[in-house]
Amino acid sequence: MQPIDWVIVAAYFGLTAAVGFAFTRKGGESLSEYFLSGRKASWWLAGTSMVATTFAADTPLVVAGLVAANGVAGNWLWWNFVMSGMLTVFLFARLWRRANVMTDVEFAEIRYAGKPAAFLRGFRALYLAIPINLIILGWVTRAMIKILGISIGVSPVLAVGICFVITMAYAVAGGMWAVLWTDLMQFVLKMTAVIVLAVYAVDAVGGMDALKAGVTAHFGSEAAALSVMPVSISDGIHAYAWMPLLTLTVFLSVQWWAAWYPGAEPGGGGYIAQRIFSARTERDGVLATLFFQVMHYAIRPWPWIVTGLAALLLYPNLEDREAGYVHAFVDLLPTPWRGVMLAGFAAAYMSTVATQLNWGASYLVNDFYKRFIRRDETEKHYVAVSRVATVFLFLASTLVTWQLTSIEQAWRLLLALGSGTGLVLILRWYWWRINAWSEISAMITSLIVASIATATIPARFAAGDPNADATIMLITVGVTTVVWLAVTFLTKPEPDAVLESFYRRVRPGGPGWARVSVAAGFGREEIPGGALAWTNWVAGVVAVYATLFGIGKCVFGEWTGGLVLLTIAGLSFAWIARSFNEQMEMPT
Repeated sequence: MQPIDWVIVAAYFGLTAAVGFAFTRKGGESLSEYFLSGRKASWWLAGTSMVATTFAADTPLVVAGLVAANGVAGNWLWWNFVMSGMLTVFLFARLWRRANVMTDVEFAEIRYAGKPAAFLRGFRALYLAIPINLIILGWVTRAMIKILGISIGVSPVLAVGICFVITMAYAVAGGMWAVLWTDLMQFVLKMTAVIVLAVYAVDAVGGMDALKAGVTAHFGSEAAALSVMPVSISDGIHAYAWMPLLTLTVFLSVQWWAAWYPGAEPGGGGYIAQRIFSARTERDGVLATLFFQVMHYAIRPWPWIVTGLAALLLYPNLEDREAGYVHAFVDLLPTPWRGVMLAGFAAAYMSTVATQLNWGASYLVNDFYKRFIRRDETEKHYVAVSRVATVFLFLASTLVTWQLTSIEQAWRLLLALGSGTGLVLILRWYWWRINAWSEISAMITSLIVASIATATIPARFAAGDPNADATIMLITVGVTTVVWLAVTFLTKPEPDAVLESFYRRVRPGGPGWARVSVAAGFGREEIPGGALAWTNWVAGVVAVYATLFGIGKCVFGEWTGGLVLLTIAGLSFAWIARSFNEQMEMPT
């Protein structure tokens, strides 16, 4: 690190702090301003914030580790969530915006009634704000410590502490407005940094042809190294050894709808829902979520993947494959790009931390403190408590950080814990018979079964066998689904007055609400958007995957196949654009 590099890093911190603190007064006006930016965010600002939040310091490292172990197709661990994400865009984003709630767990008390609804809201608020939120904060902090431990000559704990304190300060001061605008600035910076690093990494191995030849030799074939598909078709369709048929089947047909995971919740939720609530209109909420899905899955991964493959060749004996990404940054980038990259890592870390702090505090204050402890205080009081809650989460996350030994381990833990709850989270919007006990039983069963399965199933398989994760998922989903369905039919439905109130507020439509919609005088309504919602979902899935695979083909010099795929993507986007206005203009 040369003086100019440090100047760039210092300038980044100064600009970020200035932007964040600029919204101190506006963020302090009310809870709505503090947690939802007054519901006035445009689609591009809310959408960019979604992408920035999910681009954490750990993300490039995990992707580098996945491609080093399993080639490009190793990313199907998270690529399969495209289908769930597109459901959120076309079937749930409008409904979330209409719900007019401050958090997704507040939804419980507009959809359900009585003490079960109150318990569900309070329990989910504490569960998401403390254990789940702290695990996420812990793993991104652990990743940042790894990055700084390799890349700079000062104490990584001290350096991360500086990042964390600055982030906490502007998140505490400005709330969601500060988070949104710093996210925008941080996303531009970190995308620039990772693209530049990918260019230098390819040059370091001798160009793209040399990269392809090197990884082909390492994996045994070009398809195994570079194919985006997790199967081989050269000698009959079969899954690669690292992804057995059972695992592939679970990824493509079960995990995307059955598992709850932050940022990819079936039916939406979490900080994705928070950004939808922040949007100024239903249209902005839908467009923000669509923009996020495209950027998150199709555009953003390729610089990480390319650098990860290059690091595999540059550091063949490195035991920690995730660390290869950081070594590439340290060894390959000259000044001033080294300073830009370090600032980019800080941006990646800080954008995620700011969101997690604000998101977690919204649960603690809106859904626990305000709901169950102090119900009739002023807006200024609740904003002050929100700032205290943000500081609390900051301090608690520092303790969790030291308990995590692997970033990927934390990813897999959250996938296991959320298995089985996805279907009930989807159907609660479109089937009147779902009640509070359905959700409660699904959450409790999933936690118990996943914990037992995670402790016992892996011992039956070889170390690292992905069939273990697939088996855990299937067992958890199967048992959880049977339990919550049984509980649903063994308990009373929600009162008619609550169901009708929810229907009038959200207008979900569809055959699952026909009994309620007819009684409320609306007749048998279609889901919002009607058949176009489903055709747009299909078109969206095709568009994202075609863009993802098409860019990959072009990156590796396969221009004909790449352009064909990008043309398919373009046609799919054209369909969505043509039908989007018609869908949004349907009765609400």
